[in-house]
Amino acid sequence: MERKAANKKPTPTKAKAKVTRAKTTKPLVAKVKAKEQEKTIKRPMDFVILITVIILVCFGIVMVYDSSFYYAEIHFSNSMYYFNKQLVGAILGFAAMIFFSYFDYRYLKRFKTIAMLVSIAMLVAVLFVGSKLGASRWFDVAGISVQPSEIAKFALILFLADSIAKNRRMGTFKYGIVPYLLLIGVVCGLIILQPNFSMVVNLCLLVFVMLFVGGAKGRHLSLLAGGGVAAGAALMIIAPYRMKRFTIFLDPFKDPLGDGFQLVQSLYAVGAGGLFGVGLGNGHQKYLYLLYAESDFIFSIIVEELGLIGAVVVLVVFAVLIYRGVKVALTCPDMFGTLLATGIIATIAIQVAIHVAVVTGSIPPTGLTLPFISAGSSSLIMCMASIGILLNISKHTTKV
Repeated sequence: MERKAANKKPTPTKAKAKVTRAKTTKPLVAKVKAKEQEKTIKRPMDFVILITVIILVCFGIVMVYDSSFYYAEIHFSNSMYYFNKQLVGAILGFAAMIFFSYFDYRYLKRFKTIAMLVSIAMLVAVLFVGSKLGASRWFDVAGISVQPSEIAKFALILFLADSIAKNRRMGTFKYGIVPYLLLIGVVCGLIILQPNFSMVVNLCLLVFVMLFVGGAKGRHLSLLAGGGVAAGAALMIIAPYRMKRFTIFLDPFKDPLGDGFQLVQSLYAVGAGGLFGVGLGNGHQKYLYLLYAESDFIFSIIVEELGLIGAVVVLVVFAVLIYRGVKVALTCPDMFGTLLATGIIATIAIQVAIHVAVVTGSIPPTGLTLPFISAGSSSLIMCMASIGILLNISKHTTKV
């Protein structure tokens, strides 16, 4: 009897339970997915971002001509030299912005590796064939100056956005910090050879922000920040001209005709502006007193000619753009889009902050342009293309 009982087949209760559970689970999963899809809204692009960028670009074209016509006439016998280049950059940038605003940002992750490799190859190549103004930072292609570091910045944003979004071990130092530290080390190492210390600072701050948003631990980021400060100090000690820049910014009037000349002239421009400025086109510092007035120190000319009121208006437009960009990042339905939007808007915010701080003597002088406004075709094109991607992300949002 016991043997018969042992050979008796078990009741199919468990099997039935599994089938029942499977049948009930599928509708539940379908309902959850349906609810998630309901939360995602497909809407028109963020027109506030579009309008603010158009305003900044148009204003930039005017300011580039205003700040560069005299220098261009003296050195190129063409007062429209920088204006024409900026106009071409704006046209190409607008085309890139429109294209990427309709290109689904989720397909960009397919190109992250090739974009990173191409940008690194360009950073290497520019050291051998690119030379301009005493540095190896640009290629000249069909009359347009292409800056590989600008392309590398976008490639880095794209690569990090996809890599961090897929990384399930961001909380560990080995997998959440070290791989990205090695990558930024290679990119920044090539850029520092150009040399372009300001771009290195920009990229390091950008990576820090993206790692923070991506979920890296605070203590790991603190170690990273400490290492970055130490590396920056070492780079200044190694290169005497960087140390001079750092020390002279503390009191530029100690050497107003030498190392402090540029900053002193910038402060003269800012001081002359007053509340309402001397009037558009009436500034004096652009007449060969302030070098790079059309690029690295264009905000000085803005303050001189439009005064504190004009400067505040420009900064408010940037603030609106940054706010809307942050909102897009916060409401994006996937981590890749969130990180991509974060990287795009973070680099704009970082550049604006550093540029304004430099021309006002708040930090040591660095050669960093003002996005959308400073002269520079490749920078303008890349900035506008990035905004196109941000506009595309803004079409995919979630309820908040």
